[in-house]
Amino acid sequence: MRVSTVASRIGVILVTGALFVALTGSAAFAGSPNGAASQRPVFYEGKQVTVNMFEVPASETLLDHNRSTNTIYASNDLDEEQDLLSVIDAIQGEGFNPLWQQVLIVFNDGFTPRQFTSEDEVLAAAAGADPEITLVPTDEVYRCSIVRTK
Repeated sequence: MRVSTVASRIGVILVTGALFVALTGSAAFAGSPNGAASQRPVFYEGKQVTVNMFEVPASETLLDHNRSTNTIYASNDLDEEQDLLSVIDAIQGEGFNPLWQQVLIVFNDGFTPRQFTSEDEVLAAAAGADPEITLVPTDEVYRCSIVRTK
């Protein structure tokens, strides 16, 4: 084989390899959005638990046809870094469904944001003549599983 042919083939292999790394490298090192990279701590009835979650595509359609979802209360959209830990309303063995509708917690004027640790606290803060928070249901549904409890 001629030297120029060998050099040409090596060049093609290197370019192909570089293209492969450029196209797949970031996904390979970022972690799966459905694996440990999507785990986060949340509260359930005063205890911190870890959930694995990802947003379900076509959530709005899912909500139109399936109202038996659990609720995850979040201080801001779950696709973003959280200001406060979220609160869930069920775990396995206690009315658990792997589909969770996101409900945003919005602090009303005059109230300082604070951490809630149970659904009862969230609902109490949203009740009364001068509620501390407003609950805003969204059309986003997440598939969540409880990974670990403390």
